[in-house]
Amino acid sequence: MLRGNCLATVDDKGRLKIPATFLSEMLRAGRKFYVTSARGDHARIYPMKAWEEIERKLAQLSSHHSVRRKFLERANYYGQVVEVDGQGRVLIPPVLRESALMKGEVDVQGQLTYLEVWNHARFLDRLHSNQFTAEDEQVLDSLGI
Repeated sequence: MLRGNCLATVDDKGRLKIPATFLSEMLRAGRKFYVTSARGDHARIYPMKAWEEIERKLAQLSSHHSVRRKFLERANYYGQVVEVDGQGRVLIPPVLRESALMKGEVDVQGQLTYLEVWNHARFLDRLHSNQFTAEDEQVLDSLGI
């Protein structure tokens, strides 16, 4: 499981060094990852096995299904298969890097089966504007959390 948050840096060439906290877990599924986004405001890094499971689920929907098409249009536009290099770095695709303001300091967060990467300032804005509500607590309570 991928959990926690690490500050990291996207270098001038658009490469993110995956923090050691996450790298060994990510590599358990292989050296290839799918880097993408559904909104373009942050990146998601999926081990290929996790991404292929998403694709299997999407394949159950008709190719005419509007949500399938909308999601795949975005995931493909922003997405790219990447391979981790010997220094534990992956390339954030240029279109996504520009859209998500991925340069310099970023937050890399474990989301159980994939990583999310956010521009640090953008993530702090999101965190402060998206308060944890009583309804959120009720959902977690219903799960016994």
